[in-house]
Amino acid sequence: MKPINVGLLGIGTVGGGVFTVLARNAEEITRRAGRPIRITAVADKNLEHARAIVGDKARLTDDAFSVVDDPEIDIVIELIGGYGVARELVMRAIANGKHVVTANKALLATQGNEIFAAAQQRGVMIAFEAAVAGGIPIIKALREGLSANRIEWIAGIINGTTNFILSEMRDKGLPFATVLAEAQRLGYAEADPTFDIEGVDAAHKITIMSAIAFGIPMHFAQAHVEGISRLAAEDIKYAEQLGYRIKLLGITRRTPEGVELRVHPTLIPEKRLIANVEGAMNAVLVKGDAVGATLYYGKGAGAEPTASAVIADLVDVTRTATADPENRVPHLAFQPHSLVDLPILPLAEISTSYYLRLRVEDRPGVLADITRILADQGISIDAMIQREPDEGEEQTDIIMLTHQTRERQIDAAIRFIEALPAVRAPLVRLRLENLL
Repeated sequence: MKPINVGLLGIGTVGGGVFTVLARNAEEITRRAGRPIRITAVADKNLEHARAIVGDKARLTDDAFSVVDDPEIDIVIELIGGYGVARELVMRAIANGKHVVTANKALLATQGNEIFAAAQQRGVMIAFEAAVAGGIPIIKALREGLSANRIEWIAGIINGTTNFILSEMRDKGLPFATVLAEAQRLGYAEADPTFDIEGVDAAHKITIMSAIAFGIPMHFAQAHVEGISRLAAEDIKYAEQLGYRIKLLGITRRTPEGVELRVHPTLIPEKRLIANVEGAMNAVLVKGDAVGATLYYGKGAGAEPTASAVIADLVDVTRTATADPENRVPHLAFQPHSLVDLPILPLAEISTSYYLRLRVEDRPGVLADITRILADQGISIDAMIQREPDEGEEQTDIIMLTHQTRERQIDAAIRFIEALPAVRAPLVRLRLENLL
């Protein structure tokens, strides 16, 4: 049977992994796909680097547009990243009637609505398993494996860099800046780690999963995004004393009022499996009404884990390339005409529990003033630690966990509490999810 010809755009870490794994497992992949899949053209600005990987096994060029315009290419793999030229290449490939496989979560989260609409109109597929959680097949699980379910919520550790940093802070009691420097030295964090540590990367991924889970368009611009750069080591320690671990979670939840879409550091009970995901690993917890809670765990980055997802997409596209477009699995799981634009809830309207840390003067009546303010806002306390001050110290920490309440009520309480004369520093507020 005629082989499927693939054009690879970008042969960096992931692209090199795709080329290597596809060559190493060629026989097995052919048996699964029903025909050979071969990379016949590779585009990369660094031709010397590309030649060291590819040799004479494919045509090399530094002009990616020549690959997407090549009539012999059936599928384009986009591994360039970013929003600019990557979008132009993907849209040109679609216009040329080529299927696209991409790992570009930033592009899909911000411009996916336009891309999927164009692909639907042209009758081609956009496959993007590698865009979320590396080698974990979470997109396929949401689109196909859980299609009988009404998805209730998703909570995921979907950025390995931040999970490594939080694991090290907890294990070694080190401050954020020290662990970040170590993560950069080990190659877990980029020289500019902003997208990772400020939660942007995780927000791209949870935006994509939210769209698939609930049959809604991409809403990245409306996501609440909060990273870990201001997280203090003492809060990790106090959380542990209360029986919780802190993880950077991407969370999306369907409610009667709309959809929650948020990324932030979150306390999770330590007995939950997801709370014990350590190092640079990823995990995604999905709650369906029929199946209950399901957990997907594995490597969220790296050359071969991500290549595994890219090649799985190649196999899927190859299997269904000749199928009627109306009978393929829809890009966002729901039929395009059935998407609904549910409102994304503002953060003030979400309901969850909270961790509060207050630095206060050690004198009578302070705790009573604080609990009165919380009661006035309808907020009840679930647990509390009041640290004994060291000898001669005049200030102490009070740590509280609240029962579930709305964010706007906590916001109001914080304003009143911080205005108390006995409160000596801005209050630290973290959200808590029981994930039941």
